[in-house]
Amino acid sequence: MIIRPATVADAKAANEIYDSARGFMRETGNLGQWTLAYPGLDDILSGIEDGTSYVCVEGEEIVGTFYFRVGEDPTYIVIYDGEWKNADTYAAVHRVAVKYHGRGIGKFIYDECFKMHPNLKIDTHRDNIPMQHSLEKCDFEYCGIIHLANGDERMAYQRTK
Repeated sequence: MIIRPATVADAKAANEIYDSARGFMRETGNLGQWTLAYPGLDDILSGIEDGTSYVCVEGEEIVGTFYFRVGEDPTYIVIYDGEWKNADTYAAVHRVAVKYHGRGIGKFIYDECFKMHPNLKIDTHRDNIPMQHSLEKCDFEYCGIIHLANGDERMAYQRTK
């Protein structure tokens, strides 16, 4: 597997992975995250344009997609009921979705992101139990609660050296 920046040619496959991920969330009891077709094609194309959209490729097949950006994320400025592990420069990882579950694609994505920047922050919905387990298995530590721009609560995690 490899990680690379997404291209316009990857957008349809990435969008299909997000559609599938929304279904997986609903099947596993997460009814409140990624509603109303978010993330969608516009989010992918915007990320391609600004260099934050990535894909995970196995052979010729796109098997995962995610957002990655080094620098301050506005939603991570304030954290409640805990604290970040450090105040160093970090990379934010968002919108992680994989085509196949149980094949180590998520772990591969997190490990490769960590190679690109050894201080990562990520968040997830309280009802996204599979994601919480994945993060904990991949050496992320729960740090507290953050709020998105729309006020929605998310559980915040960080992985450092």
